Amino acid sequence: MRAVSTGHGVVYRSWQDAPLSPRIAKELAPRNSVPDKQQPSECLRSRPLLNITMPSACDSMIDDIEDMVSASDPTPQERQYARKSIVPRARKRKDQLVTEELQADSFIPGTQKIWMRTWGCSHNNSDGEYMAGQLAASGYKMTEDPSEADLWLLNSCTVKNPAEDHFRNSIKKAQEQQKKVVVAGCVPQAQPRMDYLKGLSIIGVQQIDRVVEVVDEAVKGHSVRLLGQKKDGGKRLGGARLDLPKIRKNPLIEIISINTGCLNACTYCKTKHARGDLASYPVEELVERARQSFQEGVCEIWLTSEDTGAYGRDIGTDLPSLLWRLVEEIPEGAMLRLGMTNPPYILEHLEEMAKVLNHPRVYAFLHVPVQSASDSVLMDMKREYCADDFRTVVDFLKDRVPGITIATDIICGFPGETEADFQETLDLVRQYRFPSLFINQFYPRPGTPAAKMEQVAANVKKQRTKELSQLFHSYNPYDHKIGERQKVLVTEESFDAQYYVAHNKFYEQVLVPKQPEFTGKMIEVDVYEAGKHFLKGRPVDDSKPVTASIAAPLQKGQVSGLTQSCLCCPAAYEMEGLKKLGLGIALAAAILALLLEKLY
Repeated sequence: MRAVSTGHGVVYRSWQDAPLSPRIAKELAPRNSVPDKQQPSECLRSRPLLNITMPSACDSMIDDIEDMVSASDPTPQERQYARKSIVPRARKRKDQLVTEELQADSFIPGTQKIWMRTWGCSHNNSDGEYMAGQLAASGYKMTEDPSEADLWLLNSCTVKNPAEDHFRNSIKKAQEQQKKVVVAGCVPQAQPRMDYLKGLSIIGVQQIDRVVEVVDEAVKGHSVRLLGQKKDGGKRLGGARLDLPKIRKNPLIEIISINTGCLNACTYCKTKHARGDLASYPVEELVERARQSFQEGVCEIWLTSEDTGAYGRDIGTDLPSLLWRLVEEIPEGAMLRLGMTNPPYILEHLEEMAKVLNHPRVYAFLHVPVQSASDSVLMDMKREYCADDFRTVVDFLKDRVPGITIATDIICGFPGETEADFQETLDLVRQYRFPSLFINQFYPRPGTPAAKMEQVAANVKKQRTKELSQLFHSYNPYDHKIGERQKVLVTEESFDAQYYVAHNKFYEQVLVPKQPEFTGKMIEVDVYEAGKHFLKGRPVDDSKPVTASIAAPLQKGQVSGLTQSCLCCPAAYEMEGLKKLGLGIALAAAILALLLEKLY
């Protein structure tokens, strides 16, 4: 179309012929990424006709919209100068948290320090020694300083409330110090669902041979619980193998568990819930363990279990048969100590037991718990014997084994115990004047029948416990020993570190001068002093100490049985190989991380 001239300017009837103002041209300027087919000159063709009134000064024709340059646009020289003042923005890198030194081995199981605490009986102590030995053989470092340990292994006892209280407080203390925790022993086995055990790894009493697996996972932050029973063809076994590595608390003393569990169902006992029914180790395995111990410098063996008198009833043998086999392995000067036995299961073996206890390499010592001298109370306890049965055992052994030491236990304040019942117990103590008496105030254990019985008042229980303790301390069982010459086996150091502790034939504690050459030796002493719980002996000048062991004892903290049971075990090689592989992977990952940091 043609432009029509008016008095106010020129009116274009076609938008294609009209020049655009700089402002409109700028708004319609093509973007950098717009394709040619989407340029404004093409897109605007679809728009309706516009009546645009332009000043008369714009009469000149423009061939192309891109030829227009606004007066306010920068010149090419200005653009070139502006480029020189542009500073490129640095790309932001993600902050890498490399605030601490990489320690590849700190996350690899088998390199940490472990502190272990054990409560309770000698059976529990034996379990603790086995667990420590396996961990040390696997590469962990056992420490006696809880503050420097990475993990606390707490081996518990469920017999009394105070022992469990100490166990629970230790867990809390470990958690406050940000320590990893693994628990073992009878408490978690019997009550794994206790609130204070939530989230903790647990090793069952029959799973101590898998302690390394559990600790490995705990170190990684995982929670593992192994509480199953060991069985062979459906028959319950005594527990973990006896040839496992162990670290003896005392290198001169070997603790051997001959069976686990018992045949009783005492109404006050929580241990039964953890250890279960009787399961005995075969005689040959026990003999082999004793033989190996003597080859490692041990000079004293303790046989332990929940009830040694019941040994073998589940596998067709008995305690005297085992003892006679063990006696054959004991070297001259070494000694064997028998553990606790309940009256019912020793009654039928009294003749043979007297013969064994008279053997020169067996201590004339027996621990026979009576718990109460009242038949009524014994019936409520379900002890399966009467007071006269206990007297029969004691009288027979005292007659056939002159000088024998009988140790016993008594519970004060059992539910339903009357004053008359308690007086019967006092009379029993007066009659026998036991040199070793374990007095226990009754504590109701959760989940036991006795906890549901009508309880004796707390003040009455305390008063009876105090009265029995006063009776026990009213006599001195060893005064008549002064002036005797005795042979004693030196195995320990006294609590005050002033003496060495030895035991005579009757397992009476004899304190001797602290001379290094006496350790592990059978020496002869003259008794010159007697206390409530000890004798003091002066070495005889012209006597010659007898070396009780057939080999040099292991160093304190040294792993026992490592050569025989660990190095020859394919599983041990496999575990060691896995740990080396894990360490290699961790080192490779650390190197890769450093390379990536350098590159990016």
